Amino acid sequence: MKFGPVASAEAVGCIAAHTIRAGGTTVKKGATITADLAARLQEAGITEIVAVRLETGDIGENAAAERLASHMVGEAIAAEAPFTGRVNLFAATAGVLRLDVAAIDAFNMVDEAITVATLPALKAVVVGELVATVKIIPYAVAEARVAEALAALGDGPAIAIAPYRPSRVAVISTLLPGLKPSVVDKTLRIMQDRLAPAQAILSADKRVPHEPEPLARAIAEQAGGEADIIVVFGASAITDRRDVIPQALVEAGGEVEHLGMPVDPGNLLMLGRLGGKPVIGAPGCARSPKENSFDWVLQRSLAGIRVEKADVQRMGVGGLLMEIVSRPQPRAPGHSGGGSVAGIVLAAGLSTRMGARNKLLQPLRGKPILRHATEAQLEAGLSPVFVVIGHERDAVTAALADLPVRIVYNPDYASGLASSLKSGIAALPNGVQGAVVSLGDMPNVTPQVIEQLVAAHTMRPEALAVVPTLFGQRGNPVLLAREIFPAVSLLTGDRGARRLLDEAGERVVEVAFEDPAIAIDVDTPEALRALQS
Repeated sequence: MKFGPVASAEAVGCIAAHTIRAGGTTVKKGATITADLAARLQEAGITEIVAVRLETGDIGENAAAERLASHMVGEAIAAEAPFTGRVNLFAATAGVLRLDVAAIDAFNMVDEAITVATLPALKAVVVGELVATVKIIPYAVAEARVAEALAALGDGPAIAIAPYRPSRVAVISTLLPGLKPSVVDKTLRIMQDRLAPAQAILSADKRVPHEPEPLARAIAEQAGGEADIIVVFGASAITDRRDVIPQALVEAGGEVEHLGMPVDPGNLLMLGRLGGKPVIGAPGCARSPKENSFDWVLQRSLAGIRVEKADVQRMGVGGLLMEIVSRPQPRAPGHSGGGSVAGIVLAAGLSTRMGARNKLLQPLRGKPILRHATEAQLEAGLSPVFVVIGHERDAVTAALADLPVRIVYNPDYASGLASSLKSGIAALPNGVQGAVVSLGDMPNVTPQVIEQLVAAHTMRPEALAVVPTLFGQRGNPVLLAREIFPAVSLLTGDRGARRLLDEAGERVVEVAFEDPAIAIDVDTPEALRALQS
């Protein structure tokens, strides 16, 4: 192919490289110059144009693009007619985009004139969605280069759709006291929305205690039934292979293939199998409709693509999904300056609903319940951390003896929560800009929750408070800014800071979480047994 200036009188049969406007004559870019057009250009005073002349062995852009695209097309891909050297490829059915990435890379390395661009591999697509475009950059390309590009693609189609299969999905939800039925109901509605593009059905809705034995029975029952895929939504996050959900799968006769993903949100996903069927332990964020790791695994499973350990481990590139303002950064630093955010753990109550025992001293996962809440604050980087005590002060103090915390005794602890909160606030050093207030009977709150509250306050320092929410309902712990401390000193009774937060209006920042831990406390023997089991 020759490219450059050509006398108008000699341009017949050439291709205009640029649009030409002269007098009443317009020659569009890419148009073939006819004898009539050449004559009119000369009459308009255009003696020379920039044009392309094909040589022996050249293939025009449209013919080249069409030939290359036809070799790429696989299952459920529809190719559009070529235009301006381009062929667009569309999904002919809903499913997951399958690409031969190595072949496409090799194709694009043949010649700068020959290109194909695609959506990301294994992306879920809908009918009619543009999934790829083949583009020849100049007006023609040598036939030998086209042959090289075809050879680079190999024998198999490089672009195809794995169509969704008719699937039945069983959902098992584990329950703990304090987890509202409305949370589970909303989770199921969101799950049905996720299944809708694949026309899959929710074949079972099972709800069992958050304990290995009943959960193992439920998993085994669904694996032996009509379900094609089993999804478990836990009342608390999966943090270890010995946790409730992985343990239940093993007890049911299944296998935990992988725990944890290099995708955020959605790190805490479990991938397992039982009886040849995938068993997915959903991360807490799967309760939200926002894209997360669960979507990637579920979509592939619905398309009949087996997700294995190596597949999960390769998800890290591109696995940091879009962040939102209310979720500032995963694992954000605990504070913006040295000691700028302190911690307060309220541990003074009478524990009347637990009976004769002090709930905060009951063992859970090898340590007293109170230590879980206290250690979460320490691990999140809060400094200093104060623990407000009252009831059974000596025993509570002894339970924390080896931790770097400051003990604050509230002699008025029997009057209610407000007096303990005031005692904690009064003990804070002058330099702190805020304090995270945790309840000692909420042992499942993680350091990551606290870190994200602090990060949100760093981004919005004018806020009076930062609170976590679960499906729009506020939970604990709560970060209180210094500006609201004086109002805390006026509180009475057992209501805590709720009234102050209501009055603060828009100066309260809400951070959305999908982990039920921010709403689960241990008030009764039944709740304690559920967590201990």
